[in-house]
Amino acid sequence: MTRPVDWRTHVNLKLLNTFLLVGEAQSFRGAADRAHRSGSAVSSQIRKLEDQLGVALFHRTTRQVRLTQEGEQLLVCVRRALHDIEEGLQQIQESADIQRGRISLACAPTVAGTRLGSVLAAFEQHYPGIRVSVREITAAALFESVRQREVDFGISVVIDSPEFRFQRILTDPLYALVPRSRIPRDRKTITLKALSAMPLLLLEQGTALRKNVEDAMAEQGLTVQTRYQFIQAQTLISMASAGLGAAVLPNIVIPAQLDPSVQKLRIVDPPLVREMAVVTLPGQSLSPAASRLIELLQQMMSAS
Repeated sequence: MTRPVDWRTHVNLKLLNTFLLVGEAQSFRGAADRAHRSGSAVSSQIRKLEDQLGVALFHRTTRQVRLTQEGEQLLVCVRRALHDIEEGLQQIQESADIQRGRISLACAPTVAGTRLGSVLAAFEQHYPGIRVSVREITAAALFESVRQREVDFGISVVIDSPEFRFQRILTDPLYALVPRSRIPRDRKTITLKALSAMPLLLLEQGTALRKNVEDAMAEQGLTVQTRYQFIQAQTLISMASAGLGAAVLPNIVIPAQLDPSVQKLRIVDPPLVREMAVVTLPGQSLSPAASRLIELLQQMMSAS
């Protein structure tokens, strides 16, 4: 064994990583296979490391390779050190990634038009280097875009499907905006049965809200009497204010100040509630930036 040199200036990560491979495999050939290198190259690196440290790290025989006592000690240290280095580099990379990059999301119109703007504004204030693109689409199109990985994630209603993963962000009860011409007295609630007797104003087919209402009525043996259907929630509010029917809408889209010609009634018997969530695929890996935006969505939506 040659005289040891200052390991702080000569021992590098490549030598330590090769040592780790040999120590775990207890074989030069096994380590060479894992490193996709020749056995002689691996053996040469181990000899170089031993020369630099001034100790033998392995007992070599024609049949096996075993760690010496010094080799056992070094193996423990190298495992811990390489793990710490890998973790540190990953944290640095994530810190760099969170300052730049792109996020693509799809969002239900009822959320995009009410709550999403404040979340994106807060996110942009903290991470101005990240570009966020938003697709405002109906539930059917949204789930398909998540399925095809056209977006990083979606924001939509929770459905009964193992194909997707849901992280709940908002519980949103449904209300009916009923013209006072149909229910003159002030009330706070309306049953689903009473609502089914009125001409209904609903969002168009393909929206999760429309399916929610239709499924609930079907379970009660009720028939949906749709007089008009529209794309925008604001249009339903306007039509209800004009006395054309009862509009069924989630609470988040209903303004605090309504036209005096309509009443906001909570739907009961049964109560209708929708759960809004971040939608991803099971096992899907998200970028640090996308994960941070989801955290902000959960914080701000629940706080609202």
